[in-house]
Amino acid sequence: MGFLRHLRQLWVQVLVGVALGLLVGALWPAFGAALKPLGDAFVKLIKMAVAPVIFCTVAGGIARMGDLKAFGRLGARTLIYFEVVSTFALGIGLLVGELVHPGAGFNIDPASLDPKVGAAYAAKAAHAQGLVDYLMNLIPDTFVGAFAGGDLLQVLLIAILTGFACTRLGAFGERTADVLEDIAQLFFGIIGVIVRLAPVAAFGAMAFTIGKFGVASLVNLGALVGTFYLTSVLFVLIVLGAIARFSGFSILKFLAYIRDELLIVLGASSSEAALPLIIAKLQRLGAGKTTVGLVVPTGYSFNLDGTNIYMTLATLFLAQATNIHLTWQQELSLLGVAMLTSKGASGVSGAGFITLAATLAVIPDLPIASLALLVGVDRFMSACRALTNFVGNGVGALVIAGWEGDLDRDRLRAELDRGPLPEPEAVLAGAPAD
Repeated sequence: MGFLRHLRQLWVQVLVGVALGLLVGALWPAFGAALKPLGDAFVKLIKMAVAPVIFCTVAGGIARMGDLKAFGRLGARTLIYFEVVSTFALGIGLLVGELVHPGAGFNIDPASLDPKVGAAYAAKAAHAQGLVDYLMNLIPDTFVGAFAGGDLLQVLLIAILTGFACTRLGAFGERTADVLEDIAQLFFGIIGVIVRLAPVAAFGAMAFTIGKFGVASLVNLGALVGTFYLTSVLFVLIVLGAIARFSGFSILKFLAYIRDELLIVLGASSSEAALPLIIAKLQRLGAGKTTVGLVVPTGYSFNLDGTNIYMTLATLFLAQATNIHLTWQQELSLLGVAMLTSKGASGVSGAGFITLAATLAVIPDLPIASLALLVGVDRFMSACRALTNFVGNGVGALVIAGWEGDLDRDRLRAELDRGPLPEPEAVLAGAPAD
């Protein structure tokens, strides 16, 4: 009876889905690989509702705020915090790669690798936008185009403009803010229905990963995978833990509080799959709607801690595996370029691999064909990247909310001490903490 009671909780169901997916993928690889649509469909369903949630939350929050100078300060602090922490993550990946040498002993001749594999990703990276194109792409062609394409930064821009307009429209702007908040609640309700499919999605995604790539690929590159996972865990516990402690909360209690979302991210291998849920939970923890609405979607492009660790660590691994020595000037160049290319990654699974291909362009001595070494394990690495990115954005939102005086610290402590609600619908509906 006790097990059945726990089985009603979403995080337990997701764990069961992951375990069954591992089993199916290992025993029936072809069948497991064919289950990929289950995970993809879940992510698409969530993404369908993300843009309206971001728009309504941010636009309504700015309309209530009224103080545009305060909003400008919030935006500046957000970008500064993200740049500092994400750059620190890049440096940690570089440092660990130099200390551990996960690629030592492979002695791989790049000429023996299939150049077509690396060339395919290099071609995608070559089409990556420059700075001007990137900034221009923030402006959608039409108002509804941002929602149709699901570009979070475009939606965020429209939401900011809408919120600013509402602050200038007096009573009508207040009524518009009321409507936006009501619409947001509607979409949170839709997400509450969709999230019940998370265990099925986790089952399908895990079965696909194991069925297609197999456990053998993990064994062959276990040094890199293990080093990356350990580095990411230590980054979360030590670096983000210190930031959280300085801001007045425990990283371990925070991780326990968002356990459902972490398992959804793990199963889907995409941090975007749990974006609406983390927005709702951060608000329950006492962070203001405007701060959460701006910080979290912005973090999906500017605060990719896990992706940053992966890019520098993986680059050093490829150099070591192919016996190519990198000078300190090349490593500094790698760090600088990675600071830019990492901003092109998103919450979608596999985007980090394309940005890695773009980063390798700064080191001509390192052949793009060496990317073939990582193809078999990138899906496993993607899950860790997504988890680290996700935690980093959650911690960042609480820290920045604290700086802005937009965090109810008493509620934060009370919520973390009480632990997460057992039902996602209660979180999304904004049920009272007591």
